[in-house]
Amino acid sequence: MHPRPRTTGLQAAAVTALLATSLALTSPAAQAADPPAPPSSGAAPSGQTAAMDVPTPAQRILPTPRSLETRKGSLTFDAASAVDVGRHPRRSTLGVADYLADFLRTPTGYDWPVERGSKAPGRVVLRTGGPASLGTEGYRLEVGTKSVTIEARTSTGLFHGVQTLRQLMPAAVEGHQRAEGTTWSIPRVRVSDSPRYPVRGAMLDVARHFMSVEEVKAYIDAMVPLKLNTFELHLADDQGWRLEIRSWPRLATYGGALETGGTKGGYYTQEQYADLVAYAKARHITVVPEIDLPGHTNAALSSYAELNCDGKAPAPYTGTEVGFSSLCADKDVTYRFLSDVLGEVAALTPGKYVSIGGDEAHSTTQADYTKMVDAAQKVLRQHGKRMWGWHQTASADPAKKSIAAYWGTTGSKDDIALAQEAARKGQRLVMAPADHAYLDMKYDPTFTYGQDWAAVVPVSDSYAWDPATLVAGVPSSAVAGVLAPVWTETLPDITTVELMAFPRLAGIAQIGWSPRRTHDLEPYLVQLAVQGPRWEAAGVNFYRSPEVAWHRFG
Repeated sequence: MHPRPRTTGLQAAAVTALLATSLALTSPAAQAADPPAPPSSGAAPSGQTAAMDVPTPAQRILPTPRSLETRKGSLTFDAASAVDVGRHPRRSTLGVADYLADFLRTPTGYDWPVERGSKAPGRVVLRTGGPASLGTEGYRLEVGTKSVTIEARTSTGLFHGVQTLRQLMPAAVEGHQRAEGTTWSIPRVRVSDSPRYPVRGAMLDVARHFMSVEEVKAYIDAMVPLKLNTFELHLADDQGWRLEIRSWPRLATYGGALETGGTKGGYYTQEQYADLVAYAKARHITVVPEIDLPGHTNAALSSYAELNCDGKAPAPYTGTEVGFSSLCADKDVTYRFLSDVLGEVAALTPGKYVSIGGDEAHSTTQADYTKMVDAAQKVLRQHGKRMWGWHQTASADPAKKSIAAYWGTTGSKDDIALAQEAARKGQRLVMAPADHAYLDMKYDPTFTYGQDWAAVVPVSDSYAWDPATLVAGVPSSAVAGVLAPVWTETLPDITTVELMAFPRLAGIAQIGWSPRRTHDLEPYLVQLAVQGPRWEAAGVNFYRSPEVAWHRFG
């Protein structure tokens, strides 16, 4: 059974005392030769007895911070430690503090009270403030001799600072029970940090294979330490419809009954979806729901015959082909359907974006495609939302500041032209190149799970790209960030999803957060080795790529 990550708090403070040199750092150091590793899973290699190294602060923190200085000495937390929010905290600061304290209580066994104006030794101070240059997500963290101070202009920045503090702690902090015998010490450091891009996302396809609420929450929890802030949930496709729509109930009850391969599917009630959205929001992650249209709609078409141009409902589809289905642009019911469905989804979604997909509409003429995409976009505007879609939406009439998520591969001329058109029309591009960022691509040609239509993508190739220069003719100013999708045609559950996502999701997160100058491969592979024991403790499945010296740190 897949172990559930703790649903409690942020993360914070404490790690093994560390050698200190005074160094202003922009990328992690040094790397050992990579040993052979088993093909999958997070288990330690059989018979492995190599001595473990102690990671430096720079090797512990992923994504790499903008600025890191190490100092002599360490700070140790104990039963007297507390979280201090100051005399007059904001409600949002209290939320971060409660989350942090909850997270720390189980592994440390300490009480971690949240106090106002605490003087406790070994306290963690959360403070609102700092320079405007920190922006909405930046933070400053300083580990002194008696306390840790995290300062940010917003609660989101404080939350990100807590993730850095969490990564400075021993890997046992990620576990689900008290870690007996662990010394909760952290090295003295000073960090100043803020993200490179405002959008840093992961996408999970629950349409091809349905994932339970708890499985989706587990994936959200695994995103948190990587400072990802956007979660696209692919809710509707040819194989299944996964969200209750009260005005069109058969979408979920009939269209959601099956999944790829013909096995039992499922769907989320509106209450369950709202719970997922709130769960992500508490972790400073915004959910972007995706209702793919006008193609990828067989689940809807099979649920309601009147949505088909010929009035005949096709059979449910459980295969893996794409491009054969389309809504009917000439029928009035199509636009009532768009208004009802997107209206309900928008009402359930507090974030500013709703995705309409818009890719692989091979059975739709360009005129019909433009008509339906524009109609969908109009509905979203009426509900105070902006359109998010794949880069094919640039061929319609996208509004400025809508999102075009680019999944084109190297040398794909048609896709490159559409990305350029998106930029010209004022769309913001989120880069998700399938030959680098699609996490369902195989690690090697013989890998059990995944696909290879875009490329075979080992860990190093997933990291070998830059959003600012990915597409010639797209100015860097048009790039809003990065997205790492997982499509689930071959992935039946969250354990296999995690196997494909980790460790590569960490690289996409680093590309989106850290300065370009820090993106060298060798230090990154060392950072991944440090994360291995943390993923093991958290119960996150991951692939032990032979490119990484997993044995080095545990």
